[in-house]
Amino acid sequence: MTRITAIKATEVVVPAKPGSLNSDEVHDKDAAFAQKFLTGERWTEFANQPKWIIELTLENGLVGIGETYRSATAEAIEQAMQSLLGKDVLRLNWRQLPVNDARVYEAFECAVLDVVGQRLGVPVSQLLGGAYRDRVDCFGWTGRRTPEDAAQKAYEAMQKGHKAFKFKCSDEDPVRLWTEEIRKTCGEGIKILLDPNQRWTDVETTLRLMEGVDKTIMLGLEDPILHPDVAGFNYLRETLGIPMYRHISLPYTQDIRDMIDFVRADAVDGYNFNGPAYSCVLLAEIAHLEGKACWRGSEVDLGISEAMGLHIAAASISCTLPADLFGELVRTDDLIQEPIRFESGAALVPSGPGLGVELDRAALSHFSTNRILDKRV
Repeated sequence: MTRITAIKATEVVVPAKPGSLNSDEVHDKDAAFAQKFLTGERWTEFANQPKWIIELTLENGLVGIGETYRSATAEAIEQAMQSLLGKDVLRLNWRQLPVNDARVYEAFECAVLDVVGQRLGVPVSQLLGGAYRDRVDCFGWTGRRTPEDAAQKAYEAMQKGHKAFKFKCSDEDPVRLWTEEIRKTCGEGIKILLDPNQRWTDVETTLRLMEGVDKTIMLGLEDPILHPDVAGFNYLRETLGIPMYRHISLPYTQDIRDMIDFVRADAVDGYNFNGPAYSCVLLAEIAHLEGKACWRGSEVDLGISEAMGLHIAAASISCTLPADLFGELVRTDDLIQEPIRFESGAALVPSGPGLGVELDRAALSHFSTNRILDKRV
């Protein structure tokens, strides 16, 4: 009764809310950056890239749901479907499913664990070893801004109870002016994380851009320079006197072993992890052994992936920094019936069996591109 008898994938496009990304005056023209992160012609087009919603049905009628990362291919989804159809979910190796593509793996992992959790009557976090926490602090978040807009966005997040705010930025952004305006508007009510996605490239550029920035407002810097420059991360950590963080994003085919050089060099203060559930729990364990904290990363996703991210964060021992789970600030819909609940800037981990959330089929139909893959045994 726990054999997979049908898998359906529905392609959707859920756009961003107006004003949720860059300021109107700030134009992102870095085509190479956009191509690297699969966002379309410009970074601000990321929300217009398609995703796929997975529905995995067992012969007993239970349905598990999952969500791919953006720009996943139909070919990769069909291959995953073929590898899982007819399999018994209680006999699969949940740590290593027979799915090879990094952009779709988590969608099928999520659907499998969701349906297993329903079958066993436990939340996904229990399948990952058990929860350390029932709520997860989350960042406020936005793209590149004018100083005035940056301060307004941080203030809005502070009013909702968020304790930290994350900004995307490039080497063209006046981050010192951002932090000055935020301090004027928010006082000491919120901390700032700047995330250039390696766009500051090198130590010299980072030191120039950070000159004059009030260090007391800074939660830290995430990936200011190129990842291979481990020594540069270490130098910035010591020179700037603010926390440094490294993002390890397995869906971009980064390797779980990328963490090793940073551990050996004691190069950062913590990590941002996103990727498959069991891999991220393992990475969090390594961070814990190093004495470092981490947080759950994302690609500004919809409700299914964010619910899964909450279960992963709950089950990760060192996942104590604010999570990148803020799709509700950016996307026009989350495609789940009941939105993730927030209290004082923290998201509550769903407590029901499986993911603990249900697919909003009306919203799925509304945002569908009418491209559907449906396979059965």
